[in-house]
Amino acid sequence: MTEADNGVLHTLFHSDQGGHEQVVLCQDRASGLKAVIAIHSTALGPALGGTRFYPYATEEEAVADVLNLSRGMSYKNAMAGLDHGGGKAVIIGDPDRIKSEELLLAFGRCVASLGGRYVTACDVGTYVSDMDVVARECRWTTGRSPENGGAGDSSVLTAFGVYQGMRASAEHLWGDPSLRGRKVGVAGVGKVGHHLVEHLLEDGAEVVITDVREESVNRIVHKHPSVTAVADTDALIRTEGLDIYAPCALGGALNDDTVPVLTAKVVCGAANNQLAHPGVEKDLADRSILYAPDYVVNAGGVIQVADELHGFDFDRCKAKASKIFDTTLAIFARAKEDGIPPAAAADRIAEQRISEGRSGAV
Repeated sequence: MTEADNGVLHTLFHSDQGGHEQVVLCQDRASGLKAVIAIHSTALGPALGGTRFYPYATEEEAVADVLNLSRGMSYKNAMAGLDHGGGKAVIIGDPDRIKSEELLLAFGRCVASLGGRYVTACDVGTYVSDMDVVARECRWTTGRSPENGGAGDSSVLTAFGVYQGMRASAEHLWGDPSLRGRKVGVAGVGKVGHHLVEHLLEDGAEVVITDVREESVNRIVHKHPSVTAVADTDALIRTEGLDIYAPCALGGALNDDTVPVLTAKVVCGAANNQLAHPGVEKDLADRSILYAPDYVVNAGGVIQVADELHGFDFDRCKAKASKIFDTTLAIFARAKEDGIPPAAAADRIAEQRISEGRSGAV
């Protein structure tokens, strides 16, 4: 196999991780913009997914991430019952150093050039205020501020959906959806994680947290002295008596190093692409660890930004996000019926809906 065979074109055209309809490289030298937009599928409607602004080590790493994330959005949107396909964008660079109005406007022009095939929103490194700027050049932008006709911070409903996934996991495993008395470890207490902690505490859970940002940890511990903080994720996943582990930072949290030492009986978190590679779901199942598929339980945010396109109504969105509880239970039931891990069961259900969309059945 040549070096080229291992590159982007091989991934797109020949691998199981490919199959994307369109990948666009965007550049604006004046502002320093370097971005990649990936449209995985428009079978169910315009591709919808956020923009990640991150200092990738290499351009190849950025491309690999956007391909995985956009594919995940196709499955997430299908499982959420949305009439949208999957897409994602990444802007390469440290947002604390290079983010500017000029760069965001240039990015907005790139998204607009796709004519509505891709609808963007917030993700890691981008915020509501950024989408307000992007929207000045691109009407296919969601996650804007209420002052600019948007729905605001989507992390609120993302956290609510993850909480519903946890309740469904508890119902399936322990016969009771309540998390009272359960020890839950949350890795990453930023935009989504800190809202999730609030839900857990209200339900009576015992909460353990960690985050690479000390200020994020201090904010929660100061407000809730009952919350325990540990040094890092490695310490968190080894916590004695942990019932549920919630990865809420970047992807790849479940891998060959972490799964063997994980003490939790359930994994249910907000991070995208938690499974580091195919086969990790089987490793979890072999250890009798129940995995709630990430793109199912973290769909509350995309439900919110999709609703913004039709005139945002928070109560309507919250009611739809609450159905993540039923969807998660249905996945566990399908997994048991088919004798496969929950992640594979979710993929089967999502792929069926996407296939029906291509045939015009949806």
